[in-house]
Amino acid sequence: MTMLTIIDKYILKRYLATFAVMLLLFIPIGIVIDVSEKINKILENKVPFVDVAMYYLNFTIYFANLLFPIFLFLSVIWFTSKLANNTEVIAILSSGISFTRFLRPYLIGATIVSLFALLMGFFIVPKASEGFNNFRYTYLKANGREDMREDSNVYRQIGDDAFLYVNNFNTVSKMAFNFSLEKFKGEQLEFKITANRIKFNPKDSTYTLYNYVKRKVGPLHDVIERAEKKDTVFAFELEDLTPVVYIAETLTLGELNSFIDKERARGNANINTYLVVLYKKYSIPISAFILTIIAVAVSSMKRRGGMGMNLAIGIALAFTFVFFDKVFGVMAEKSSIPPIVAVWIPNVSFGVLAVYLLKNAKR
Repeated sequence: MTMLTIIDKYILKRYLATFAVMLLLFIPIGIVIDVSEKINKILENKVPFVDVAMYYLNFTIYFANLLFPIFLFLSVIWFTSKLANNTEVIAILSSGISFTRFLRPYLIGATIVSLFALLMGFFIVPKASEGFNNFRYTYLKANGREDMREDSNVYRQIGDDAFLYVNNFNTVSKMAFNFSLEKFKGEQLEFKITANRIKFNPKDSTYTLYNYVKRKVGPLHDVIERAEKKDTVFAFELEDLTPVVYIAETLTLGELNSFIDKERARGNANINTYLVVLYKKYSIPISAFILTIIAVAVSSMKRRGGMGMNLAIGIALAFTFVFFDKVFGVMAEKSSIPPIVAVWIPNVSFGVLAVYLLKNAKR
């Protein structure tokens, strides 16, 4: 029993250490490549050093989370291939340990990595994503501030009986134009408010309406109220009415669930995009288990091509997984495929492959 515990610790240590080294090796390479691509725009826009430093901190978190399944997959193939080439795998299995038992420390490692990735995806990655994307749209993209918004014209239901319209929302001035708010009672219009401009005041969460007109519909005649300028309070936030294109990526789990419920009630056409982000928070950590099993099954046997052949197979499978993940993610956003189905297709497909490879490896 002691020998098995030593083997577990040995493999688990190699599992976590190789994964950490893989991250430490590839993330700096990614940063160097990114700097070489963006240095001209950073210098042209005279971006403060603090903003650049924060961008690359967020860049590290964002891409480590995005690519961790690939890094994990390749790291497992790397160190398991070394075990196989040194005949350590054969020695372990020859001692009477079954292949399923041999997998135990790998699955423990996958559990540790998955839980860490899950917590990161729920709470830390959203803030990193916000900083990463804000920097890109503010400093690196032409017309980035305008492109941040999903739609310049917004018409939405903000309650059971209220509808609102604005256009040309400006993120800097917090101002929109051609505002109108219609309130119904049953099927009858109760009142309508219009204004040439509406400005949100963050300090006290009030709104200033310019060229304000309120028309209250009466049984015999309408009552009209006018003002050049009027301060008032509404039960909505102007920011929520024109969310940035990457808003779902910047929300923690609780915030994202609330946001999706609100946008679903409003009939937002982009709801599938938000659902894809939500479901991936769960599917990506689960992929750690599937890819770990595939990696062990592929690399635990000694091949004629040695470690190079195992790595070649691993890289091909890793990029196939990424291809599946991206293609079905886009299909969920743009087609009628349910997002939960599209997001889980890569895991289900590779899960079947993992079962098949595991059966062959046991033989």
